[in-house]
Amino acid sequence: MMPQRNSTMTQTRHSDPFRSVPRRTFLADVGLGFTGLALGAMLAKDTIGRATEPAVWQPPNGEPKFTPKAKSVVWLFMNGGVSHVESFDPKPEITKHAGKSISETPYADTQKPERLKRREVAFNVELRQKLYPLQIGFRKYGESGIELSDWVPHIGSCIDDLAVVRSMWTTDDNHGAQTQFHSGRHMLDGEFPTLGAWVHYGLGSINDNLPQFISMGQREYWNAKDGHYLGPAHDAVPIRVDPNNPLDYGTPANGLGVDEQQLGFELAGRLNRLKAIEYPNDPALIARIKAYELAFRMQTSIPEALGFNTETQATQELYGLDEPATCDFGSQMLATRRLIERGVRFIQVQHGAGGAGKWDAHGDLKTNHEKNFKKVDKPIAGLLKDLKQRGLLDSTIVIFATEFGRTPASQGTDGRDHHPYGFSVWMAGGGLKRGIVHGATDEIGFHAVEHRHYVTDIHATILKQLGLDSRTLEVPGRKRLDIDHGQPIDEIIA
Repeated sequence: MMPQRNSTMTQTRHSDPFRSVPRRTFLADVGLGFTGLALGAMLAKDTIGRATEPAVWQPPNGEPKFTPKAKSVVWLFMNGGVSHVESFDPKPEITKHAGKSISETPYADTQKPERLKRREVAFNVELRQKLYPLQIGFRKYGESGIELSDWVPHIGSCIDDLAVVRSMWTTDDNHGAQTQFHSGRHMLDGEFPTLGAWVHYGLGSINDNLPQFISMGQREYWNAKDGHYLGPAHDAVPIRVDPNNPLDYGTPANGLGVDEQQLGFELAGRLNRLKAIEYPNDPALIARIKAYELAFRMQTSIPEALGFNTETQATQELYGLDEPATCDFGSQMLATRRLIERGVRFIQVQHGAGGAGKWDAHGDLKTNHEKNFKKVDKPIAGLLKDLKQRGLLDSTIVIFATEFGRTPASQGTDGRDHHPYGFSVWMAGGGLKRGIVHGATDEIGFHAVEHRHYVTDIHATILKQLGLDSRTLEVPGRKRLDIDHGQPIDEIIA
């Protein structure tokens, strides 16, 4: 029979300062040396470190806050700035008044100084005065009859599945806007987690054998990392569509067998966990442990996901793998579908690496955009159609985005400059309305004038469809602003 604890004993135990120390901390301080104990005592005295962590705050548990309508996201980003007026937002008035200064048209008020105020950077008005005619025609697609350019006939064939948002705006007219579109913050504000990192932070894993946040294609102006203050565990894992070499350092050394690799990973894991006892809250160490574990599992899971030998010829042709112009991006799109159906949560794909981004058409816009759309139009449509026929589009959000649009006026003789005041994106799947247009720019595509949306409204919409509320995704000591959270675009949600 166990002896009864008297009240004195109970009181003494509870008054013992070491009773509040977590077991793992005690093991670290005592089991791994009195140096750690002394340091811990000094930090506690100075209210630094563990003692300062809010007792009431808990990180996300991987569960959505409300019923989700989507479980995965495909984030397609065109580096450099796609011309909205020659893709998804037709403006015949530009051609009608081509060659005239904007001040000579009925739309002179677009140039009022109060409407051109910039928060981050200034712009050169002289580059944006003379209207440059549209370089491509438009026509109506699908049952919805939404007008898109002749450069996107394949995406146009999917228009009845798209929600086109024609009223985006941002605050940077240089390519730092790439960072802004991904994180909601300007580069000058510091380094902030991207949307993919927040999704990973909030929901965690669907498939433990694959990364839940993947990046394909080369980034440009925005930072190569995603997690930032969330920690490296929430960075995207970059992969190449090459089953033989998909990951940096992902190929075992010559002559190293599976059993030997397993032994090495187990040893590294044990050492890392011993270190984790001493430093239980070190995000870099935790991320490293998880990375070692995932790396071993990915050696087989990633090459399998990127192998197309099981795909039919018809499927490969759907993505344009049989055509030189579309083969590269088509391979990324087919890999994206294969990863989505295997449970990857968030895949961001960048197109147009090089310089400021290959969509940056300051000159010869017609050749530039014709060439780039030729590379991406068919593969993107192939992805949409393939997801839909496999029943995956309902649970997958696909977004087509770029950092800003391009000016209705000319730069030089045959190009357009950067344009943050109004531009277009589109979204599909994941519980969103289909075959609709939301928002509008003015008659020459200069300013977003109806249902204006800052870039974090896109973030908020995606999070809502995933069952998350941005305002619950917080980290102690990192106060977020209202603009960081945005507002869901309820008008495009089914």
